[in-house]
Amino acid sequence: MTESVRPPEFSRGERARVLAMTAAGSVVVSYAAVAALLALVSSTAAHAKFSTTGVLAASAPGWLVAHHVPLRFDGGQLGVLPLLPTVLLMLLASRAAAGAADRLGLFEPLQARGVVLSIASAHAVTGGMIAFLMGDDGVVRATPAVAFFGCAAVSGVAAVAGVAQRCGLVEVVFERIDPVARHGLRAGAMALFALTACGALLLAFGLVVSWPLTSSLFDQAGGTVGTGLGIWLMCLGYLPNAIVGALSYVVGAGFSLGAVTVSPLVFAGGPVPAVPLLAALPEQQSPLPALVLILPGATGVLVGYALRTAAGTPQARLRAVLVAAVTAGVGTLVLAAVAGGALGGGAFNPVTIPAGLLAVLTIGWIVLPGGVVAWFAGPRPPRVVEEEPVVEDEPEDDYEGDEDFEDEDDFEDEEDELEYEDDLDELEDEAEDEEDYEDEDEPVAEAEDEDEVDDDVHDDDDEGEDGEEEAEPEDLADKRD
Repeated sequence: MTESVRPPEFSRGERARVLAMTAAGSVVVSYAAVAALLALVSSTAAHAKFSTTGVLAASAPGWLVAHHVPLRFDGGQLGVLPLLPTVLLMLLASRAAAGAADRLGLFEPLQARGVVLSIASAHAVTGGMIAFLMGDDGVVRATPAVAFFGCAAVSGVAAVAGVAQRCGLVEVVFERIDPVARHGLRAGAMALFALTACGALLLAFGLVVSWPLTSSLFDQAGGTVGTGLGIWLMCLGYLPNAIVGALSYVVGAGFSLGAVTVSPLVFAGGPVPAVPLLAALPEQQSPLPALVLILPGATGVLVGYALRTAAGTPQARLRAVLVAAVTAGVGTLVLAAVAGGALGGGAFNPVTIPAGLLAVLTIGWIVLPGGVVAWFAGPRPPRVVEEEPVVEDEPEDDYEGDEDFEDEDDFEDEEDELEYEDDLDELEDEAEDEEDYEDEDEPVAEAEDEDEVDDDVHDDDDEGEDGEEEAEPEDLADKRD
């Protein structure tokens, strides 16, 4: 951080005061929102008695419901809780955490833990105290441990989402992931949004088609403004639950409401609650609903097309598709787990959205078509053609050539020497033969004559030898050359 944008310095006491005010403010604001909604409904109802104390007391279990904490009563357990209040409460907690981070000038990931822990602790303690004060003899009851950890989980996740961008948590997470996986995460979030949008469109289409039944159910509930407002608020609160059920129907897993089972391929009819939101349910089995399975297949194709340029090799793009499929599958698993639950002990219990089957089918719808599209639609690395190495004629080494030439000269010199030795032997043999011939033919002379003859012979021999010696080099020189 530069000096121009350095965050303000706070003492430990000032920081604790800011965190405490933020945590308490998020609890008070969320509780006040629930109380205001109940006050609006009770004030417009026909036979309800409005009182501030009664509204504040009734807001306590409503605040737990907003934190998605199940409630118990004599007739059973209410586990199918509306998701819209939970979403709104998480938005309030997220906004409070973001405001605290801005006020304290937080910019590092480790600095976010103080904000998250303060908000989660405040909601957890408040939820546990409310469940404890409700007791085991009240009309509506809650388990203190479940309330404590449930409120902490919901508010903590919201607080993390509020400070993630400001404190750099998103950058820290994405820096540890390779680019191919990042593309897969974005595509998985896009696939989850697309499937949810398909479920919402299918639900809207069912309500429009069955609008006469929907309006008649509103009329049967009562003609007063308060009753109609209460029914409308209940349908609005459970609208995200209905969208998740429609999402499961689009993917092919379906859902069940007591004995009623609805899916594109399986249908089992039966009684359903007289709630206008349930008017979109089909009344009988039809081959047309199976056509909705085109939507998840198209979503998988869209994911594959979006990841066609995620990597340069088909194997890497296939890994990105797998990451996207797992991301979308985990998202649908969480949504299905929080959208269903127990609904008292009557004929409509339980409301089940098969979370495991929904996640598996979601992964399959994305991996199969998305993998095929990403494999063939993306770029491929150029094929490397192995060419035979071209052997170039190497120039002859002059040094080696000289050696060969020298070897040939040596060989010729050896031949000349042999010929010279042979000629010399022949000359010596001829000289010896001549001496023997002269000794045999000439008479024996006197000693003086013999000496002269011997001298002459020796002289002749010497001259012959010298002549031969003088002639031999010339003859042999020509041969050597």
